[in-house]
Amino acid sequence: MSAELAAALFWVKKITAAVILPPLGPLLLVTAGLLWLPRCPRRGQTLAWSGLGLSLLLATPFSVGLLLKPLEATPPLTLQAAREAQAIVVLAGGQRRHAPEYGGATVNRLTLERLRYAARLARRTGLPILVSGGAPTGEIPEALLMRDALERDFGLKARWTESASRDTRENARHSATVLHGAGVERILLVTHAAHLPRAAAEFRAAGLTVILAPTAWLGGPGGNEEALDFAPSPNAAYAGWFAVHEWLGRLAYRLSR
Repeated sequence: MSAELAAALFWVKKITAAVILPPLGPLLLVTAGLLWLPRCPRRGQTLAWSGLGLSLLLATPFSVGLLLKPLEATPPLTLQAAREAQAIVVLAGGQRRHAPEYGGATVNRLTLERLRYAARLARRTGLPILVSGGAPTGEIPEALLMRDALERDFGLKARWTESASRDTRENARHSATVLHGAGVERILLVTHAAHLPRAAAEFRAAGLTVILAPTAWLGGPGGNEEALDFAPSPNAAYAGWFAVHEWLGRLAYRLSR
């Protein structure tokens, strides 16, 4: 596949996801329903109420928790399992472009959560770290920002920097090339718990033995039976976006194999 075609497919995927994912996806349903009301009231009402209901479900802790539960089924890593690896791979989760207090762009909170856990594992195991993340929209490669944050904020140096990838599949393929060249076959894979199943599948497909190292669960254990579990909240809305993003990502990767 040519670089131009790969870039075009990347942007098609990004635009399609933006249209489907909340908040835009449900809002488009509501808009379509309202526009359809004069010509077909029943269909218009169905679309509008469906969009509104979907918006509420994807911002409510209880329903979002149901979406996250199968994604976040991986238990926490044990130190015994961690010591079987040869390296730690930590995946980028985005960057914050406007960070004047840091003198420019820096890692966003998703990437920082992953880096924090990777640093903790590195100190406990002594394993070298590979940071993986490119510049999908043309800015500074995320791996470079990760490398700098790891050194300045955690006092650790990344042994390898993979900065060409644009998505999880490319994270796996490019990282595997680097690691195989260094004789590494068994890795600790660090990313958000909800992202880990999809990421692990790609790294295994790239020929690596993966030991799962989940962090930053977005769902909860449940069982609190609090009234607020059924009230929409900003945190639940973000978790709902993340969950739908992962389910769509898994579907897309399965269809493209």
